[in-house]
Amino acid sequence: MRCPQCGSESAQGAAFCSRCGTRLFAPKPAAVREYGILKVRPSLWHSARFFLVGVLIAGFGAHTAYTQHQLWKIGFALMAAGAVIFIGGFIANRTVDWSVTSDRIIERRGMLSTNRREMELADIRSVEVSRRLFQRMLGLGDVTIASAASADFIVHLNSVSSPNEIAETVRKARLKRLA
Repeated sequence: MRCPQCGSESAQGAAFCSRCGTRLFAPKPAAVREYGILKVRPSLWHSARFFLVGVLIAGFGAHTAYTQHQLWKIGFALMAAGAVIFIGGFIANRTVDWSVTSDRIIERRGMLSTNRREMELADIRSVEVSRRLFQRMLGLGDVTIASAASADFIVHLNSVSSPNEIAETVRKARLKRLA
């Protein structure tokens, strides 16, 4: 093995040069890359109130336009408003997501103006799952992840599918990160 400092030949596997003392073999740290483990969005049931109100308003508009011909403009306006509210439910659902990576949990909220919160997996104090009756019937639940770094820093995953599996994935990722 050739010394990078003085150029002399040293024995194979030697850690230091026998002539100048320069370190010959310095193990390079492995390039640790962060990778995604899980991406979660709220269930569409979380936005069900938008869908229900939109359908009711559009239905009332269709009924008005069909039964009272002189009010057809109001009926079509109500149908358009109902469609906008219905589509707004889809958009509201898509403006929130949570990602679990090998190093942290990332919460993103918003579409035009955004808010991003991050929590290191090593800082997790507790992971809680709560499921109300209606959520249990639909297979949904809420996952709450509390940070040990601050008492008021909490990430809420609301109305997500398979909350127990998500909590277990976060727990395993945390344990792997701490190891």
